[in-house]
Amino acid sequence: MLFTALVVAGIAGCPVFPADNYWNAPVSGLPVHPSSLQWVASIGDADLHPDFGGPQYGIPITISKHKPRTKVRFDYADESDAVRYPLRRSTRIEGGSDRHTVVVDARRCRLYETWNTRRTAGGWRAGSGAVWNLRSNALRPAGWTSADAAGLPILPGLLRWSEVRAGSVDHAIRFTAPTTAPRYLWPARHEAGSDPTAPPMGARFRLVSGFDTAGFSPATRTVLEAMKTYGLVLADNGSPWYFQGERTPKWPQRLIEELKSVPSSAFEAVDTSEMKLSEGSARAR
Repeated sequence: MLFTALVVAGIAGCPVFPADNYWNAPVSGLPVHPSSLQWVASIGDADLHPDFGGPQYGIPITISKHKPRTKVRFDYADESDAVRYPLRRSTRIEGGSDRHTVVVDARRCRLYETWNTRRTAGGWRAGSGAVWNLRSNALRPAGWTSADAAGLPILPGLLRWSEVRAGSVDHAIRFTAPTTAPRYLWPARHEAGSDPTAPPMGARFRLVSGFDTAGFSPATRTVLEAMKTYGLVLADNGSPWYFQGERTPKWPQRLIEELKSVPSSAFEAVDTSEMKLSEGSARAR
């Protein structure tokens, strides 16, 4: 049986990966992971925290229709895609220390992402960079990072206001944990941890099905139902239970405050082992 999303969330006329991609696959019917209690406790007894909201908070998405012409010098060049990137003066860079760029090439449906991105007198520099074909399930080489510590793309795990406003979020959501294990779970490709009792990169969590969403606003219910159906994917080290969305001033303050009230105890880790079809592909069954 193949797990597929009801619809594929698109952007700029492109799919955000195929319908049968891991990010677009529901996990509401999968078993609880044997390490669920340990992993949830390891992340910490904290409430959810939306890592977005307000005009300068969140990860910006840039849509480009220009041919990639910019050469980027990478600090971790051995695990970065050595191609030209569609970075321009108008490219939006995330604030804070991570300084991610997420750029969608609308002409070719390619996704370009960089981490620790800087404009210098000598040109563009970044810690690492990765490129994906948004129509493909191909993964990065095993052991390679990306703009995320898990070696995964950032875009498919970002909440976007357009989908929340439309009442349907049909994909998993990216989140962070303060410590992770020195290993990773498919389809993650890279680890950045040292605690064997902590969850590995690529671990997936979901909001328990019995969590009552009746008292929340419609927008908040949309997000919480997505967390029940598609869950959260551990993609980076960071603050406990911080989950990411696009940078836009359109996020309602009520949504942000309501999401902060959801306790971590309402989550469980999911055993995703049966989803895997191939080590080198994010196609899920």
